[in-house]
Amino acid sequence: MPEAAYWLAWTQVPGIGAVLAQRLWQHFGTLERAWLAPGDELLSVPGLGMQLVTGILSTRPTLDPQNLYYQWIAKNSHFWTPGDADYPQLLREIPDPPPLLYYAGHPQPAELTGKVPMIGVVGTREPSPYGRKWTEKLVQGLVSQGWAVVSGLAAGIDTAAHRACLQAGGRTWAVLGTGVDQVYPPGNRPLHQEIGDQGVLLSEYAAGTGPDRIHFPRRNRIIVGLCRAILITEAPLRSGALITAEFACQYNRDVYVLPGSLDNAASLGCLHLVNQGAQLILGVEHLLELLGSTPALAVALPVVPPELAGIFDLITTEPMTFDAIVTASGQPTNQVANALLELELSGHITQLPGLRYQR
Repeated sequence: MPEAAYWLAWTQVPGIGAVLAQRLWQHFGTLERAWLAPGDELLSVPGLGMQLVTGILSTRPTLDPQNLYYQWIAKNSHFWTPGDADYPQLLREIPDPPPLLYYAGHPQPAELTGKVPMIGVVGTREPSPYGRKWTEKLVQGLVSQGWAVVSGLAAGIDTAAHRACLQAGGRTWAVLGTGVDQVYPPGNRPLHQEIGDQGVLLSEYAAGTGPDRIHFPRRNRIIVGLCRAILITEAPLRSGALITAEFACQYNRDVYVLPGSLDNAASLGCLHLVNQGAQLILGVEHLLELLGSTPALAVALPVVPPELAGIFDLITTEPMTFDAIVTASGQPTNQVANALLELELSGHITQLPGLRYQR
């Protein structure tokens, strides 16, 4: 049975959200082990008290992960879990990555691993001509230097960012507060289709889920989690973009803002963020300079030394636990640990949560 079936099953357990699912995974190594764990072992997971564990034990017999999985994929054919190799690497590292991440479109491996840098561009739904113009100019400059642009497909700044990116020949991801099959706002149907054809539509909500005001603040954390930095070009004081900035602070992402006029209410949120420590930008070149300008090109990895080849050959793109590597290699534990460390430092493999490794 695929591990994704257990991720799906855990999301059906009352009281288990993104944070606790992540803790269960890190504690047990797989969510299958967590699903089969007795109550006393579940109680050892931080955040799981007696009342919640009692609820888990009473709910598990009512759920069949395998049947649930096959019913689910009939309507949601494309989704990742944090245990999947293709789950976006930067997003996996936040404290509350979505347990189920639905997508449509064409994600590229270099975007998923973080080799292609991504920046979130967000702002008001009612931009001024100034805000729209500079959003387009800044996005064009970012695309010219190899950055992919992430936004929320909302009206206003989000729409301007996506369109400018596509027009410049760039790659854009839209993080939705609906299922990926839903179009919101309705006027963005052509843009929704274009992003699905040339970029990626992403959501933590299953197919058929319509817009709900509580969804949109939560989706902002996904925009931040995917990106190295956030750019807010125009936002009033009461704006979802400021929620995005709060997540950026929590997740240790830099926030850049476009200066605006004190007479323009749509810029007061940006000015507030500058007062809170966000970086003011003075134009396209300044933003690129702050971001480090052109992202470094990928460097060819060195040849794996013969003494490490045996361990390296065991590891594929599918995550493998440390214990499984030790067993398969037949080598002493300390020798395997040293080999894995050298392979990780050389960039040949990546260590994942739960003491798991993959290429």
